[in-house]
Amino acid sequence: MPGDNGKGVEQDVVIIGAGAAGIAAARRLQAIRPDLSILLLEAGDRLGGRAWSIGLPGASDIALDLGCGWLHGARTNAWTGIADEVGLTVDRTPAPWNGGRRLQRDDAETRAAQEAIGAYFERLESHEGDDTDLAAMLEPGNAWNGQIRAIGTYITGAELERSSVVDYNRYDPGPGPDWRVREGYGTLISRYGRPVPARLGVEVTRIDHRHAGHIAIETNQGGLSARAVLVTVSTNMLAAEKIAFDPPLPEKIEAAARLPLGLADKLFLRLDNQEALPADTHMLGSISRGATGTYQLRPLGAPVVEAYFAGDLAHDLEREGRDAAFSFAADELAAQFGADIRKELSVTAISAWAAAPHIGGSYSYAEPGASDLRTVLAAPHDQRIFFAGEACSRSRYSTAHGAYETGVAAADLIAGSFSKKA
Repeated sequence: MPGDNGKGVEQDVVIIGAGAAGIAAARRLQAIRPDLSILLLEAGDRLGGRAWSIGLPGASDIALDLGCGWLHGARTNAWTGIADEVGLTVDRTPAPWNGGRRLQRDDAETRAAQEAIGAYFERLESHEGDDTDLAAMLEPGNAWNGQIRAIGTYITGAELERSSVVDYNRYDPGPGPDWRVREGYGTLISRYGRPVPARLGVEVTRIDHRHAGHIAIETNQGGLSARAVLVTVSTNMLAAEKIAFDPPLPEKIEAAARLPLGLADKLFLRLDNQEALPADTHMLGSISRGATGTYQLRPLGAPVVEAYFAGDLAHDLEREGRDAAFSFAADELAAQFGADIRKELSVTAISAWAAAPHIGGSYSYAEPGASDLRTVLAAPHDQRIFFAGEACSRSRYSTAHGAYETGVAAADLIAGSFSKKA
């Protein structure tokens, strides 16, 4: 394979992590500096990172996304254009929050909930002064705090008490609706990465940058060296110091620790009789409690239900396993559609991102007071060690296109650093 290396062989650029950021950086460098040798190292057994699509039996043109699934800010999202470029199909059916189909009553109770939720988010957006956590903006005793908590955990992957109001207000995925890739967001990102020289199953354990002329990289498959290194691993892996830096980079470890990954897991349920549920319709499991799932019924018309769990509920169900997740989802669906719906359901696939080796969660959130650390995390060290990934994005964190943008930005910095060295 071009770029395949043995111990001690030098590359111009080694990129650690083959998710959206690492792949974007590699493709950008290939385009603007074809003279540089590039090698992408991935600890897992596939390209894509937290973007992971699997096939749906019996449906050749639809995939299930166990990780990111929506092209947020789709009109300006770089991945939308890349989907066309690599021959995949962007489905422009409106998301439920963009006017798509929702399964909900139009009654006084529903309207009261919507008013309470709207008022809560208005309080968040009008917050001034010192940072605080999202729970501080709840009205004590409000009957709809449970539903507000549920929505908050879907957004951040963590309970409201852990998440920063300032960081929430900086989030801006860009204009436009949210769309999907029929063949899968994970399929899109991994296909885009195919032209990049890559080695899978390579765990980087140490980055030795003591020497001016090169950076030594230790892995479970031997050593290699590079003139520049781009680190795109998750904040949970950095905070756990799965990669040791020599000399240490304590500011990076601290930033990563305060920008941890929240958790959002998905459970896909096969629906034997697809006419039992309406197509591409969204529902919330419970309107009163925070520990509830959100469900996309027959996404893209497929005979499945996509259940989505976040925060502490996701951690609990992941620990308890597949049967517990199925039971929880089936109970919530039966409460809406009757007990007979259980007979139509069986588990097709389930994610477990907290337990995922080399990742450890879903997408980053900022602890109160930590939002500015996204910039600290993204800053290059000594113009030789660079960083990228969704957690490095000030306004598009938690998204694959935020990761893409940080990868491209890092690639441009790397290219510039070589120009200065030349």
